[in-house]
Amino acid sequence: MSDIKIYSINPVIKTPFLLWLFGLSGSGKTTLANAVAAWSDSMNIQHCVLDGDNIRKGMNKDLGLSPEDRRENIRRSADLAKLLSDSGISVIAAFITPYQESRRYIRELMRGKNYYECYVKCPLEVCERRDPKGLYRNARIGKIHNMTGLSAPFEEPESPDLIVETSVLTFEQSVNKVIQFLESDSDRKQLFYDRTHDTDYN
Repeated sequence: MSDIKIYSINPVIKTPFLLWLFGLSGSGKTTLANAVAAWSDSMNIQHCVLDGDNIRKGMNKDLGLSPEDRRENIRRSADLAKLLSDSGISVIAAFITPYQESRRYIRELMRGKNYYECYVKCPLEVCERRDPKGLYRNARIGKIHNMTGLSAPFEEPESPDLIVETSVLTFEQSVNKVIQFLESDSDRKQLFYDRTHDTDYN
């Protein structure tokens, strides 16, 4: 039986984190979130991705695009992220989060926890050129009202933990910047345990 190797898979993270990716539609938030989720899989980190589009199709489908509804959308989503975090699950969130007031709410909510605010920065003209969901096009012809960046404001952040400029960096560089930041902070705070340990049973 010496060829049988039993792997003891230990969670590599001591305490969960909340990574909040925010920026204009088309900036690359969801793409980054999915890439960080793949990294989390490889690190054996229990995690959940919260994407603004999906949340609006379910839990927050009763909300529109008014300033009040936008704030409520983020409040509910942040509260859900905290509940998941309190349950030991790391959360990777991707929301436009246009108001500084909402960002302050999340930071206060997550006070004392591993919370990282990442601004996915990209010029409006680049986002509009990408327009993967056709939102800007529909806004320009009047099918969508209160479009962030056009007819609704996006407030520049005061002091995010990380800025990723997706119009300057390649996709790989953008992903690596986020992962390196998480790994660097984990070294400072000792968030992670050692990775997989294996034991031979002879």
